[in-house]
Amino acid sequence: MRFLRRLPALAAAALLACTGLAATPAAAQDTSAAAAPGFKAPFPCGQRWTYSHHSAEVRRALDFVRSDGGATAGAPVLASAAGTATRHSQPSGAGNYISIDHGGGWTTYYFHLNAFSVPSGAFVAQGQQIGTTGSTGNSSGAHIHYEQLLNGVGQNIVIDGAALPYPGSYHQAHLTSTNGCGGGGGTPFNTWGSGVNVRADARLNAPVVTTLAGPTAVRVVCQKQGDTVNAEGYTNNWWSKLRDQGGFISNIYIAHPDARLPGVPVC
Repeated sequence: MRFLRRLPALAAAALLACTGLAATPAAAQDTSAAAAPGFKAPFPCGQRWTYSHHSAEVRRALDFVRSDGGATAGAPVLASAAGTATRHSQPSGAGNYISIDHGGGWTTYYFHLNAFSVPSGAFVAQGQQIGTTGSTGNSSGAHIHYEQLLNGVGQNIVIDGAALPYPGSYHQAHLTSTNGCGGGGGTPFNTWGSGVNVRADARLNAPVVTTLAGPTAVRVVCQKQGDTVNAEGYTNNWWSKLRDQGGFISNIYIAHPDARLPGVPVC
């Protein structure tokens, strides 16, 4: 292959959230004049998901599952706005979940994660992967349970500046994500090789979200260190997050001589 190489304000509010999974949702309230962050969908750019809200749901949550033909289980879960992430576990309810404190009283929840991608206390950027979609806790199938709260009170969910409806079942409403697309849409690169797996995280055992059949023009949103990959005579532990494919590939398969790509931010 020639020259290629390689390449918060949670506390009591959070405890109440965990123990009230069967409670009747509270009416959404605007309890402060604090400006809301510019929330985006909690899943990767370009993916299309359907969502619903059921009568026994916590507060003003929405449950999301993929409706674009991709797999829901193992799909990346992204921070819908920047903030400080905290891990939680409630086996009888929310399962593995993350809360993000966005400041100004705003918090988001991401329940039922299969795995965490960031440690507690980490500052995460909008669009950064925080976990993978799962069905841990009190859940009948893989989905993203997502909430926006202001001062501990559930709010009607707003994505990209638009309030979402609250359908009672899936496939009545759909949302295509702009999260992680980036202002310039990522940095363009080409891949090489065939049958290259795109994974939900920078780990060799992470679920495969799609496969690149051959050399492909891609847009790299960010890169991070993960599992070390030995392939095609090269060794590299840097992975690129692909905008349109919604996952990561080893930088070994990016057609650039540097192991860490220049001009690409760290995820």
